[in-house]
Amino acid sequence: MKSYKVIRCDREGCREVSHELIGEEPLSIRVDGNPYSVVMRTPGDELAHVAGFCLGEGLVDGFEDFATIGYCKDMDPNVVDVRLTPERREEVRDLLERRGFISQTSCGICGKELVEELRQKLTPVENNVQLGIGGIFGCTDKLLDHQVHYKRTRGAHAAMVLDPNLALLSFAEDVGRHNALDKAIGKLLLVGELDKAAVVVLSSRISYELVQKTARAGLPIIVSKSRPTALAVDLGKELNMTLACNARGGELTIYSGEERVVR
Repeated sequence: MKSYKVIRCDREGCREVSHELIGEEPLSIRVDGNPYSVVMRTPGDELAHVAGFCLGEGLVDGFEDFATIGYCKDMDPNVVDVRLTPERREEVRDLLERRGFISQTSCGICGKELVEELRQKLTPVENNVQLGIGGIFGCTDKLLDHQVHYKRTRGAHAAMVLDPNLALLSFAEDVGRHNALDKAIGKLLLVGELDKAAVVVLSSRISYELVQKTARAGLPIIVSKSRPTALAVDLGKELNMTLACNARGGELTIYSGEERVVR
């Protein structure tokens, strides 16, 4: 983060103040020696970020599919090199040979053909954990409690992963909402604890891509501070997921999977 001098104006006039702004740098992700994707992100947790990214992309199904994952030979934190096991490399050859190395979970998904292709790579979530509605109301408050970057800059998204008892398993902040979720999931993937997770809590709206990433991790419930998109709800219903919005004013709107919420 950096501090900048800015001008803040109101009805009384203008004044110069200092603002801390969240950092943003490119992260180059290389797979088996080839460029796969470049994402803009807040520096930090690069290996977890890339691990979660690879899971969301379908490049790996678990940590055992990585032969190695680390920084490039120059130890540049903006370049992470992933090596897949020979067996996994053969299984995902179609992804690795995708022309232009298009990221499946990038922000700019467009076109019916691509959406349908991505949908075919997902399977319904089997975890049928149930949560009391009272606990869900507290999820977004718990998220805010951990948002250090957001409190200082008002310019960061956050993702939090909880177990079925709503205990915190991982948390991450980033300038990009997709990056925050990749980091939070990746932290658990790297230590072999993803199977303990059940709930994702987001500071952003629930988009198609965030549903996709959560489904790839096998997590059944998403709670957010903002409403989902129509495409996200459609996908959530298809994948047996619970999508809910805990907006201001203490209201909870459930868009799919209401059977998991005990009222």
